[in-house]
Amino acid sequence: MSEAQGNGSTSTALSDPTRIPYRERERSVTLERIESGEDLHSELLTINIGPHHPATHGVLRLLCTLEGEVVRDVVPIVGYVHTGIEKSCEQQQYWKVIPFVERMDYLSYYFNAMAYCTAVERLLEIEVPPRAQYLRVIHLELNRIASHLFWLATAALDIGAITMLWWGLRDREHVMDLFEMSSGQRMHTRYFQIGGVIEDIPPGFERKCRDFCALLPTRLDQYEALLDQNEIWLQRLKHTGEVPAERLLALGVTGPLLRAAGVPWDLRKTMPYSSYDHFDFKIPVGTVGDNYDRYRVRLAEMRESVRIVEQALDGLPEGPYITGNRKVALPPRHELATSMEALIHHFKLVTEGFRVPPGEVYSAIESPRGELGCFVLADGSAKPARVHMRDPSFVNLQALPEMARGGLIADLIACVAMLDPILGGIDR
Repeated sequence: MSEAQGNGSTSTALSDPTRIPYRERERSVTLERIESGEDLHSELLTINIGPHHPATHGVLRLLCTLEGEVVRDVVPIVGYVHTGIEKSCEQQQYWKVIPFVERMDYLSYYFNAMAYCTAVERLLEIEVPPRAQYLRVIHLELNRIASHLFWLATAALDIGAITMLWWGLRDREHVMDLFEMSSGQRMHTRYFQIGGVIEDIPPGFERKCRDFCALLPTRLDQYEALLDQNEIWLQRLKHTGEVPAERLLALGVTGPLLRAAGVPWDLRKTMPYSSYDHFDFKIPVGTVGDNYDRYRVRLAEMRESVRIVEQALDGLPEGPYITGNRKVALPPRHELATSMEALIHHFKLVTEGFRVPPGEVYSAIESPRGELGCFVLADGSAKPARVHMRDPSFVNLQALPEMARGGLIADLIACVAMLDPILGGIDR
């Protein structure tokens, strides 16, 4: 592992000079047979994978054109789980939109809420207190770890490594326990609010979080010991699904898929938000841009997330956990029993909401799958005129045909697994 410089920030290159193209011989033999007419005829076969298939990670339909075992084309077909969340947001008061957007990418709910809340905060021109910014960073990075653990567990299962399913979900439960401590919910927590977070972290949260940060690196070592010495795992991932960085950039692909191709683009470094510029961390990048690099980049990202969480806990500022702007933030709960003004203010905010000055803004953050952007159009009322999300799963799905075309049908399953698409974000 070596360090590389990109976009003015430190990056970590995941190089492997001893890499062997395991699958090239199998592909070339199949292609030779097709070209010579041996064993296989030249007719094209069209098959459907999905929409209900355990390897599609949601109701994704893949219309595949095959020549023997070689994939000639793949057409992703989406829309089977369309929920109309964006349209529903137009009918809700600003503060009531948060539970809706959390349920799009249902594995990255903190990120959905963060993109939306940041957009509204910019429209209102309110400043989030430093403590709230640090608490957001802690929960965002824990959510990144939980998302990557779930990806690793299910991706390994697709390729046949069932042990990783139990190990990944076992360690993800530690993060779910932390979310339950801070918000009362394990998923879709509604912990992020416009102007900060709903409550401060409870007693015992910091100790339990530090225990998890000490545990996870040892577990990552176990994952690597299990997978990196597994011949089947290496053959299924190395030199499969390769896409050049130039093509990924042309398609708008971001996140681990782009970084695996050697491009150190991470919005936490290039366009810092919510105090990310206060923390020291590296951007893991790959060298080849194949499925193996995508796996290695995500594992390295979990180690960097642990570093960020530990730094945020060490430097957690004192002070309020939500803005003091009473036009936006609910009064503290303990005041409701003693202050009539607080009770009236709470009632008006809950029933009528707050008004946002006319304007429009686009806010982007770095989610586990890439650039997650939120566009909000305000017309001066208590409800947004338009809410639109740039979900990275939707954009990154364009790369699947590029990853799979010319490879074997078995490698298509590995490509879908390493793509890590969330259909809730695609079909929103």
